[in-house]
Amino acid sequence: MTTAEFHFDFGSPNAYLAHRVLPAITARTGIAFKYVPILLGGVFKATGNRSPMEAFAGIPAKLAYERLEMQRFIARHHLTAFQRNPFFPVNTLQLMRGAVAADFEGQLAAYAEAAFHHMWEAPKKMDEAPIIEAALTESGLDGAHWLARMQEPAVKAALIANTEASIARGCFGAPTFFVNGEIYFGKDRLADVEAAMVAG
Repeated sequence: MTTAEFHFDFGSPNAYLAHRVLPAITARTGIAFKYVPILLGGVFKATGNRSPMEAFAGIPAKLAYERLEMQRFIARHHLTAFQRNPFFPVNTLQLMRGAVAADFEGQLAAYAEAAFHHMWEAPKKMDEAPIIEAALTESGLDGAHWLARMQEPAVKAALIANTEASIARGCFGAPTFFVNGEIYFGKDRLADVEAAMVAG
């Protein structure tokens, strides 16, 4: 049976863009993605990786090309709701802990939809507790409940475990995909991800 995993952090605009495209892949293949919350900051620290803004800061042409490719992706998939977050980069530690808690309760799909929306469609500074609570509540979730769960030791430990396990499998950034255990990195590899899913 084919398995497909999406390892993500809400702080990655490319993870958001992939999130918006995954439902169409699932519709075509009949295979749902398992969402795996990881902490991108932890991944970067463990692997020595950096965000494109940092890594290519001294290469203006590379940064310009990265922006061009993002614009092309947005246009190709008609992702008109996307907005750059003026507070970027946002510390997503609390938000990702909430994702782990939501996964525990079988509510990750609704939580992820809300968090991605408030990061990249109606952008807010989603690293401040009152803002997180208000945003989740605005999306029909119990913001206070998730804020409390973010502080639970088991939730904190599970996010660390998710992140370490993902790194052990070769993850160095987000979004990362695994199809039947094979790794694919970046939204630009989604065609390869879908091909692998179809091939089984």
